[in-house]
Amino acid sequence: MELAHSLLLNEDALAQITEAKRPVFIFEWLRFLDKVLVAANKVDVKEKQKKLVEQLTGLISSAPGPPTRKLLAKNLATLYSIGDTFTVFQTLDKCNDIIKSKDDTPAYLPTKLAAVACVGAFYEKMGRMLGSSFPDTINNLLKALKSAESQGRGEILLSLQKVLSGLGGAAASCHRDIYKNARSLLTDRSMAVRCMVAKCLLELQNEAVFMWTTELENMATLCFKALEGSNYGVRVAVAKLLGTVMATALMPKQAAVMRQNVKRATLEEVLELMATGFLRGGSGFLKSGGEMLKGGGSVSREVRVGVTQAYVVFVTTLGGQWLERNFATFLSHVLDLVSHPRATQTHVEAVYSRRCVSFMLRATLGGLLGEKAQIAAGKEICQAISKQMRAVEAVVNDISGENKAGAADVSASQHVMVCALKELGSLVQSLSATASPLIQEPSIGLLETVTSVLLHPSMAARLAAAWCLRCVAVALPYQLTPLLDRCAERINNLKSSPEAVSGYSFAMAALLGGVHQCPLGIPHSKGKLVVSIAEDLLRTAAQNSRLSLQRTQAGWLLLGALMTLGPSLVRYHLPKMLLLWRNVFPRSQKELEAEKARGDSFTWQVTLEGRAGALCAMRSFVAHCPELLTEDVIRRLMTPIECAMTMMSHVPAIIKVHGAHLKASAAMVRLRLYDILALLPPKTYEGNTTFLQPNSASGSGALEHDPSSIYLRVPVGEAIPGPLPLGVSVIDASVALFGVVFPHVSFKHRLQMLDHFAECIKQAKGVRQQAVQLNIFTAVLSALKGLAENKSTLGPEEVRKSALALVMGALDNPNPILRCAAGEALGRMAQVVGEATFIARMAQTSFDKLKSARDVVSRTGHSLALGCLHRYVGGIGSGQHLKTSVSILLALAQDGSSHEVQTWALHSLALIVDSSGPMYRGYVEPTLSLVLTLLLTVPPSHTEVHQCLGRCLGALITTVGPELQGNGATISTIRSSCLVGCAIMQDHSDSLVQAAAISCLQQLHMFAPRHVNLSSLVPCLCVHLCSSHLLLRRAAVACLRQLAQREAAEVCEYAMSLAKRCDSMAVDFVSGSDLNITETGLEGVLFGMLDRETDRKLCSDIHDTLGHMLSSLAVEKLSHWLKLCKDVLAATTDVGGAVAFEVEKDEEDSEKKDEMDDDTMFTGLGEDDKSKPSVAPRWVTRVFAADCLCRIILLCENADKAHFDLATARSAQAKNPKGDLLVLHLSDLIRMAFMAATDHSNQLRMAGLQALEDIIKKFASVPEPEFPGHVILEQYQANVGAALRPAFSPDTPSDITAKACQVCSTWIGSGVVSDLNDLRRVHNLLVSSLDKVQAGKGSSSQLYSESATTMEKLAVLKAWAEVYVVAMKIKKEAESKPAKPVRSGDDDEDEEDLGADVLPPDSLIMLVQPELPSLSRLWLAMLRDYALLTLPAEFSSQLPPDGGAFYTPETIDTARLHYRSSWAPVLHAVALWLSSTGFGAAEEKEDVTSAPSKAPALPQGAPSTTKTVEESVKDRMHLMLGVSIEFLCFPRPEEPIEHVMSCLQALCTLLESPCAKTHIAEDQLLAVELLNVLHRLLLTRDPPAVQLQVTAVVQETIRAAQDHLQRQKTSKVKEEEGEKDTQPSQGEGGDTGELVPGKSLVFAAMELLVFILVRHLPQLNTRVRESPSHAPLRPQRLPEESARLVANTVSILAELPSLCSPAGSMTILPTVLFLITGVLRETAVKTSDNSVPVPVSAALQGIKTIITSPLARVESMQTQWTSLVRSSLASVLEYSQPDESRPDMDEVSMLTAITLFLLSASNELVGVTVLQKGCMDRFRNGLNSSDPGVQARCYQLLLSVFQHSSRALSTPYIHALAPLMVEKLKAVERSRPGTAAELQAVQEGIRVLENLVGMGEEQNRVQLLALLVPTLISYLLDENAISSAPQVSKGLHDFALQNLMRIGPLYPAAFKIVIGAAPELKTRLESAIRANQASSKAKAAARQAQPTVQAAPTIKLKTSFF
Repeated sequence: MELAHSLLLNEDALAQITEAKRPVFIFEWLRFLDKVLVAANKVDVKEKQKKLVEQLTGLISSAPGPPTRKLLAKNLATLYSIGDTFTVFQTLDKCNDIIKSKDDTPAYLPTKLAAVACVGAFYEKMGRMLGSSFPDTINNLLKALKSAESQGRGEILLSLQKVLSGLGGAAASCHRDIYKNARSLLTDRSMAVRCMVAKCLLELQNEAVFMWTTELENMATLCFKALEGSNYGVRVAVAKLLGTVMATALMPKQAAVMRQNVKRATLEEVLELMATGFLRGGSGFLKSGGEMLKGGGSVSREVRVGVTQAYVVFVTTLGGQWLERNFATFLSHVLDLVSHPRATQTHVEAVYSRRCVSFMLRATLGGLLGEKAQIAAGKEICQAISKQMRAVEAVVNDISGENKAGAADVSASQHVMVCALKELGSLVQSLSATASPLIQEPSIGLLETVTSVLLHPSMAARLAAAWCLRCVAVALPYQLTPLLDRCAERINNLKSSPEAVSGYSFAMAALLGGVHQCPLGIPHSKGKLVVSIAEDLLRTAAQNSRLSLQRTQAGWLLLGALMTLGPSLVRYHLPKMLLLWRNVFPRSQKELEAEKARGDSFTWQVTLEGRAGALCAMRSFVAHCPELLTEDVIRRLMTPIECAMTMMSHVPAIIKVHGAHLKASAAMVRLRLYDILALLPPKTYEGNTTFLQPNSASGSGALEHDPSSIYLRVPVGEAIPGPLPLGVSVIDASVALFGVVFPHVSFKHRLQMLDHFAECIKQAKGVRQQAVQLNIFTAVLSALKGLAENKSTLGPEEVRKSALALVMGALDNPNPILRCAAGEALGRMAQVVGEATFIARMAQTSFDKLKSARDVVSRTGHSLALGCLHRYVGGIGSGQHLKTSVSILLALAQDGSSHEVQTWALHSLALIVDSSGPMYRGYVEPTLSLVLTLLLTVPPSHTEVHQCLGRCLGALITTVGPELQGNGATISTIRSSCLVGCAIMQDHSDSLVQAAAISCLQQLHMFAPRHVNLSSLVPCLCVHLCSSHLLLRRAAVACLRQLAQREAAEVCEYAMSLAKRCDSMAVDFVSGSDLNITETGLEGVLFGMLDRETDRKLCSDIHDTLGHMLSSLAVEKLSHWLKLCKDVLAATTDVGGAVAFEVEKDEEDSEKKDEMDDDTMFTGLGEDDKSKPSVAPRWVTRVFAADCLCRIILLCENADKAHFDLATARSAQAKNPKGDLLVLHLSDLIRMAFMAATDHSNQLRMAGLQALEDIIKKFASVPEPEFPGHVILEQYQANVGAALRPAFSPDTPSDITAKACQVCSTWIGSGVVSDLNDLRRVHNLLVSSLDKVQAGKGSSSQLYSESATTMEKLAVLKAWAEVYVVAMKIKKEAESKPAKPVRSGDDDEDEEDLGADVLPPDSLIMLVQPELPSLSRLWLAMLRDYALLTLPAEFSSQLPPDGGAFYTPETIDTARLHYRSSWAPVLHAVALWLSSTGFGAAEEKEDVTSAPSKAPALPQGAPSTTKTVEESVKDRMHLMLGVSIEFLCFPRPEEPIEHVMSCLQALCTLLESPCAKTHIAEDQLLAVELLNVLHRLLLTRDPPAVQLQVTAVVQETIRAAQDHLQRQKTSKVKEEEGEKDTQPSQGEGGDTGELVPGKSLVFAAMELLVFILVRHLPQLNTRVRESPSHAPLRPQRLPEESARLVANTVSILAELPSLCSPAGSMTILPTVLFLITGVLRETAVKTSDNSVPVPVSAALQGIKTIITSPLARVESMQTQWTSLVRSSLASVLEYSQPDESRPDMDEVSMLTAITLFLLSASNELVGVTVLQKGCMDRFRNGLNSSDPGVQARCYQLLLSVFQHSSRALSTPYIHALAPLMVEKLKAVERSRPGTAAELQAVQEGIRVLENLVGMGEEQNRVQLLALLVPTLISYLLDENAISSAPQVSKGLHDFALQNLMRIGPLYPAAFKIVIGAAPELKTRLESAIRANQASSKAKAAARQAQPTVQAAPTIKLKTSFF
């Protein structure tokens, strides 16, 4: 294939390849040429033009196939338009000669067609450049047209179309000729030719004025005739022609009008013409007068559908604005169509006409009008309805009967009503909440109008009105409850009118059916209301025979509708329902027999309707309440059902007696019976089987066929339920039931049934036979499918035989549907039987038949049979037949004589490829080459063949799969063949074939993405986005979705390049003229599509595609995406019909506007609307845009923190102006969220509030660089307030108010606004909603269900809780800072309690304070509810029968969810409140008069009422702990981590209060339980914040236990003052020291703490350390959070021994010390800034706590204790051993630890030489350290050891280490300190020496001073050196001098001796003193220098341990 890629055709390569591959090679070359010619250098092209022309014209006569000739013509034309045009006329003549040729043989046909194609292409490309040659050409083509066969006719017409488009108005002289010749072909036999004529005439009408003036009527008649017997393609083409011609006649194009003055047609004339087609079809006006008079046959469906499409084209062409202006006329015309007697001759026809008219209205109104215009249209429809209704009422009330025609009017009016109401319903539903003006405006009176129709005499109209009400209720849920009430009231008042009973019950049923689409539901009481009405109707049915029927039907309809409300409501009414069902049917066989004898035809009709109704309600129950279907309920349902089955067998006899009008009622009973049986498990009715009746019926769906569908769920993808006529439904239901029952029937019965079927088919004759056969086949298929699903077998040989005979007979039935069914059945049978021999036999039968048969029917049937066999048995089961099957099907597929055979064979082949999978790999090449050959040769008019080829290609691509990426020769060939195949299909004219091409390319892209050329694919997909074919749009979007997942950026770029190309080459894109890519790119187009598309799948794919683009591009192209979202959100609904936000864009750049104006001038009137048929974005799209906004914020957050930092963003923008950061768009973000949050549409408000919350959360802490101390959100206070206010208005739905509460609390808690007065605005909203909560349960009139109220109230409480939590946090921070006492004005006790006088007066707490008393009560009530609701199901009996504070028992299931989302913040708030008020004691002070308000727990002597306080404390404590522990035991994975945090913080806060501490300490098991739960939580939840919070809770628990122990000890001590020595050992472990797991608090705490330590420092675990796989880890610096965690853990560990008795503490101390020293070892790592890591200081503190604990003084434990202390010190010494594996060990911390041991545990350590030696070594290393910091610290620590009170301890150290120190200090003279640190080390050393001097005895003082004084003097500088010495050196000099001056006076005698002994010392000292006095400046300097030296912050930290 690579060889084909050259500018000239590579003839050598062509000659070398086989004959079969040449066409592909040539096609590939032409494809390459097509791309290259446009891009190539003109000079190169001109050089080779001659040769190229020769090669291309040579190809014309080589009989090219359709795709080849198309490309060939295109290339020749392009070549001439780029190169020289000298020889173009020669070529043209050559082509004309070929066309004139008389050779009619099939072999010469392709050459002729190629010539025709070339002529068309020349004129299309060069048009007028070809001068006056066109009349000859056109005549030549027209002559050929007369004699051509269908393929030739199609090609010639296509060429004519191109000639016309190329020449435009210049060809006017030939227009009439073309018209005359083409006209007659509109009714051609071949459908493809009809399509071509329509397209040709469509091109012609652009210029030929006569077509839409004088010839207008003839055109219309022609089109109607063309529609007769047409297929889909013809209908689309003719409708487009007819609609466009009519639109042009009404609004002609400017240019044509200027040339000739034409009489325009009026709207009435045009519509009248169209109506003729709809009502009379193609028979014309007066053609057949006789027939007309007789009122001849009805119009064929094809014509009616075609004209319907033409209406839509007509309106679309005229555009949205035209429709807006002329909607009233259009509506009345369309409704007249459906009221015309010709359109409604039979019921079936009437239903069909209604569907047509509904389609016209939906397609025009739904797509072309914006929301504002749609509301206006809604008004018009209302008026039309009320007008009709007035007319009907006049007839109904006309008692005298003067108005004879009235009855006919009424029956016609019902159809008008149905269409109008359906459209009104759809309109309101699509507008959703935006439709509120339509409902609320009294002048329209929509609801009154619609409800008035409920009294219409016709059932169809009443049902349509009910459906319309359901739509209103779904769109505006607040209307649901009032509408239900209104209908209920009317039913009760108008009980005596049959229409009223029927109509209002329909309406109620419809409304109940809509409830499931309204998330807020309806109040529970409405269920009771419905039941009582229904019962009443059923009870009174027998009282009045005029009403019996309606009341019976209405009662059961309502009960059926009630069932859709689901189990939670039906549960309450079930016993009553079961009773009603039982009473409808006779109880026993005897009663049944007796019943048969009684009654007349009317009572039987009522009885049958009643039973049908009851069964229908049962079916609804079984379908909607499966949870209530217990064994018992099913048993009780079976009684009436079995009775119904028995009754059905008597019905034929009853009908015989009482007349045939009972047939319908009986059929209804049968339908309901089948329906319910199909839903119940078949086991329940074994032994009863019913036979199918061979009925035949057809028709289209309409509500009146089955009123129960008004309350059922509408199937996905349908707008309105359309149940089929009764006859059809019964057959469908019986077929479905047969499939369910068959697998459960005995083999004997199966055989009987199958034989019975065969008999039925034999007996039936003619048309009836086909119908019977179809029904039977559907049933058999359904049965086989049932068997396959149940994994059961068909049965023994005779059953199989019977089944096989049935099937085989139908495989060569002339009816294609039956052949399909038979093929399917054969495959299913093979699957069910599953035996190889059986399969082989079946396959062989088909093989033989196919080899011998020549007729089309049997060849198609058996080829499908092969496909189905493989499909159902699978590749493995049918592998041995694969070769034969494939070879036979490949042969059949090449049979050019019958396209039908080709289609069926290819379809089967596709099935086989799909099911064989990898087994097919060996046949891929031959199949592919066949597919390619067929694509290149089969005429494009045989679209079915091409569609099947597409299916095969797709299946082949899947079979080869990922191999397609390979580079081998075979794979490359396969891949390029696939690409060529796709290219051919992409160019096909049929949309389904194009869709297949796209999905093949999508497959290829999945397996081999590098080989799919996006630069050509993406523009092609973009063009398809505007296609009128849904399937093509679906395929394009699905493909874009896949591409955007991987390469979003490239996709967007290519789409933009298409837009640029479109501007420059508008000519080329004839098809893409309405392509809408503007500067918003592909994203903009997709957003626009969301407004127009209604298809679910398509919309969800668009959402996904935009989502993928957003994820990969939004952060880089931020402003682009934000602008997109903003444009969509900003488009208010006030925009008129077709004006979109194009307007705004054009104003922004005026150059573009100028271009636009030029375009407008040339396109003229009709076109400008069409070119941009966009409407303002609808609410669904705007909701999606708001969601996108939230996603953008999230993406930015994950991308870069600079997006949320204004200062960084500004500096980044200054550096790179193109850079784009989110924070710079904050005002836009707020604006968008504001627009969304204040919209009409509720969904949009939710999305807007969500966006607002996200914005507040993300930007709350962003500072405003220009105003320090302020944040940037402050300036948007007003916007936030304004966005929230509407959500709190009384008529807002609960879910929005709930969301708004959430946003309020986020805003108040974010700390953005600090000024109270500004906060008050938002705060007042919360206060108002709190009043609502306090109003209690049944106050307001309820619109929604109780659970909605629950949701709202809980949201309010949650919001307050969050605010209170933040307020307390701020207060705590304020208290921890020292504040100036500010007295608050009012001295209230509560306020003093809260320490309000210490707070800044504008603290947030001031706002919450006034509400606290009521809030706390509500919070506690809510927690009580929550606690009850979390009980497991088996305790459900304990729940209060009348619900809780905020929920009712009926809505308990939904309430649970609301509680689950809001309890955590409330728990935290309650904990804060309890601990701040001493467990709410302040509250109870009303009861407890004598007790002061703060008393947490009173001594026993207080009055008896205190009991209540203690009890309430206890209850609250249990409640709080219960809720927390229940939750923490097992937090669901979906619970947000914030809930876990809130819960832990609540526990922590709770345990800070003394009451709670006492409580938890007194009940030790409770504390143990709590710790165990926390341990479990640590195992499951990782975030460090959670773990830190857990340690805090543990700490509080341990403290509580300590306090409790302390109190016990003090009370014991008081009791036993006298007898000191008998004190028992208190604390855990008792005397034995045993800690019982599960009971011991210490054990539980240890478990948890060890877990944390080992988690963060795995090296502590000896097992880990010793395991061979473990590499010794160097201690590393822990991350900050882990470090804090470890520190907390260590501190708690150190506290644990204090909880134990001495024996107990001995049990745990080894472990505790081991862990603490281990932590010290692992975390003592040097840091860069010499700070001590937190865990280290905690460990040191812990060591100190333990060593200084009172245990040391317990005599009994002395030896154990000593050995413990010694071993611990030994461990520390061992760990601090200098070691090259740990170079960064922190010696200081280790020395500190050693010192701690020496100082605190001196007694135990004195005289242990081993340890002493070790300690000395460590100190020695410290003194010799190269780091002056370590030296300094070492000196300090030594000083503390030297000064220790126990001389026994200190003396050895002084002896060992003092000499070393003196040496070190002496050495300083030679190397003076260079840094401050070194200086400090020297100073510390001198201090130690001075102290030693002080400690020495008087007699030794001279020796000691003799060491110190010379050292100091040696530090002094002489006066000359001082000035030049560095700062540090001077510091040393000053320090030494000061010390000397101080020492002298202290020990005058000794000092004199020392100085006297060495005169040089004396002189040095004197000169220094002189110099010092001389420079008083130096003194000042010294004063300043000294503090700087002293500033040693690290010391404080380290010395704090002693």
